[in-house]
Amino acid sequence: MSYVVPKETCNGKVLSVDFGTGDKALAIGGENTMPFLSFEGEQPNRPVIAYEIQDCPPDDWPDTVKEVYKDVSGDPVSWAKHCQDKLGAKAIALRLVSTHPDRGDKSAEDASKTIKDVLAAINIPLIILGSNNIEKDSAVLVAAAEAASGNNCIIGKAQEGNYKTIVAAALAHNHKLIAMSELDINLAKQLNILITQMGFDKEKLITDPMCSGLGYGLEYTYSVMERIRLAGLMQNDATMQPPILGDVGMYVWKVKEVVAPESDVPEWGALEERGIIWETVTATSLILAGANLLIMRHPQAVDHVEKSIDELK
Repeated sequence: MSYVVPKETCNGKVLSVDFGTGDKALAIGGENTMPFLSFEGEQPNRPVIAYEIQDCPPDDWPDTVKEVYKDVSGDPVSWAKHCQDKLGAKAIALRLVSTHPDRGDKSAEDASKTIKDVLAAINIPLIILGSNNIEKDSAVLVAAAEAASGNNCIIGKAQEGNYKTIVAAALAHNHKLIAMSELDINLAKQLNILITQMGFDKEKLITDPMCSGLGYGLEYTYSVMERIRLAGLMQNDATMQPPILGDVGMYVWKVKEVVAPESDVPEWGALEERGIIWETVTATSLILAGANLLIMRHPQAVDHVEKSIDELK
């Protein structure tokens, strides 16, 4: 008697979201089965990894990842071109760190100029991220949406405290939108509902349930992402069907395991290798949980995750 692989059929489907323009445009989502279970359904779009850059030098990054970009990180245009031309990036995630009131407090006009300069220098899709200051992002991301008009970017992150102005800007300039809640499936669902009630198309929305690094609540992040994905697929819950974002780099490259010197903990192994592994394992875990889009920092970690995706598909 031959073995028959047990299969589950899902009633729902993850929405497909495209971003970017021309032949470099990308699409994420679109699957009607859990990650990499291709024998159970369709998975038309590969998970996408975007390289994170900043609009100012990454002074708070550990040397092991900061050194990789030391020749280009003083200028976001050079940094973006380096990721595209030298590292083969498929997408860029520009974080407007210097607009934060405590990190330079640059104006929305400054951010607009940076965005226009970066867009003029690259031909791959751009993700535009605020500084995660709710009040400042309201102004900065409105200006960012206008500056990037016509480029079909992803902007974010819209949160409960500022989503109305950011949603209106994304609507006006035809961008995709990241909706971020704080590691709670009910909060994620509520914010998605609020955003779509403003007339924003759910097929232009990306859910960010927040992230955590390996050893710092990763299992909880995994559980929330998996529950969101299962609700969208098995329960056909339309509010839980947008693609999922994992903003990996910013959570990984600050934990003690990636910054503790080898002299203090020699049993932990080489510092740089340790950090690369930490980002790789975190990112791989999240795509297994259902993440469709990742934002990462170290090129070697990106390469490892891309190889894992090749092997799993």
